[in-house]
Amino acid sequence: MIKRALISVYYKDGILELGSFLQENNVEIISTGGTYKYLKDNGIKVIDISEVTNFPEMLDGRVKTLNPYIHGGILAIRDNVSHMKTIEEHNITTIDMVVVNLYPFFEKVKEDISFEEKVEFIDIGGPTMLRSAGKNFRDVIVLSDTKDYSKIIEELREKGEVNYETRKYLAGKVFNLTSAYDAAISNFMLEEEYPEYLNLSYKKAMDLRYGENGHQTASYYVSTVEEGAMKDFCQLNGKELSYNNIKDMDIAWKVVNEFEEVACCAVKHNTPCGVALGENAREAYLKAFEGDPISIFGGIVSFNREVDEDTAKELSKIFLEIVIAPGFSEEALKVLSEKKNLRVIKCNYKPKDKYELSKVDGGILVQSVDNKLIEDIKIVTEKAPTKEELKDMIFGMKVVKYVKSNGIVVVEKGQTLGIGGGQVNRIWAAKEALERAKGGAILASDAFFPFNDVVEEAAKYGIKAIIQPGGAIKDKDSIDECNKLGIAMVFTGIRHFKH
Repeated sequence: MIKRALISVYYKDGILELGSFLQENNVEIISTGGTYKYLKDNGIKVIDISEVTNFPEMLDGRVKTLNPYIHGGILAIRDNVSHMKTIEEHNITTIDMVVVNLYPFFEKVKEDISFEEKVEFIDIGGPTMLRSAGKNFRDVIVLSDTKDYSKIIEELREKGEVNYETRKYLAGKVFNLTSAYDAAISNFMLEEEYPEYLNLSYKKAMDLRYGENGHQTASYYVSTVEEGAMKDFCQLNGKELSYNNIKDMDIAWKVVNEFEEVACCAVKHNTPCGVALGENAREAYLKAFEGDPISIFGGIVSFNREVDEDTAKELSKIFLEIVIAPGFSEEALKVLSEKKNLRVIKCNYKPKDKYELSKVDGGILVQSVDNKLIEDIKIVTEKAPTKEELKDMIFGMKVVKYVKSNGIVVVEKGQTLGIGGGQVNRIWAAKEALERAKGGAILASDAFFPFNDVVEEAAKYGIKAIIQPGGAIKDKDSIDECNKLGIAMVFTGIRHFKH
């Protein structure tokens, strides 16, 4: 049975139960500052840390546990004769349990407080004690997570000891926590776009039933230091989310947030299948639905405006996996809640990410988010687009930005009519989009035209204007073909590959 425990916690959840259990089993408890007062005020016998170190807390509490009487007691290997002789010579008593949780840097770094105030929430003594105890886990039980208190109490009650595997697991949790904590501090301090070491700080939000396919395992992690739409959403109805659901939600929400106007986006398999603008949410949804009434079935639908009752009634007419919006009226929520499996998601934030990460075997690719739509509007043909055509061109470019490359979108009057993406060459994507559209006035491309074949194909379907980045060696061939066929063409100077 353990003889001496050190408790120093910011979060007091469960600490009275643990402290009472230790006291009942004649364990001597050492504590610091606020924890000492809290335990003592609640009737638990406790020794102030300064009585052990023979040194008062100082520098506004910055120095209290950084002392050989503490770390010698934690780090001494019990079956090492030399270690035990040394601590005996220095009157150091062993510490058998360390219970520490850290200053709330994860939370405070996101608050609207000064840099200096945030720095004060960087814990020094806490991580040091945890790491010391974690290293010497064979001899020291280390608790960094309040959820583990009850498990350890139960194991000690049943067996009078904590076994090796449990101790090792608890030590592993320590280094898992402190590495994330240090990563958050590193990112806060450096503020470097691409630092020498990529330090990620994410916490598991939920285990998922499976991954992209049923045989794959999956979990969902969220940033410990950043806000974000896919971190801070509220699920108002429906069954639990899946791996694919969260990926699709991310794209659907990003698309509608490209627009100031009322917008609706339907997504299937991580790709927009219908996007539209409207005077209200209902109109935007109906236009998005009409853009591809087949693919939307079983899909994800997002809005950048509150969903009202009339829109909810339309949404309820088909099978959907998810509906996302910044809000839902009480009446709308009542209608949607009648479908118990329909996931209703309220998003509290617009997209906030600054970087995108993509895992490859043995590495991670990191890039800035594609948050720039157009470099410069340049009319390159004899025929100029009308004001309304130019408006649709911008609309189309905002959509094609989220279509897998090669991507082509055909639009008219704020509505997608045909979307072609994920093809290995542009003419296939164009044919796919044009055939689906069976009409439409504007064609938008995520990248330049290497040949004039897309222009030729577009003309067959009555396309009046084309928007594309430009920059191909044979740009002139496409421009000449447009002039020959009476099609307006605009270059944007910026491409939007999405692989």
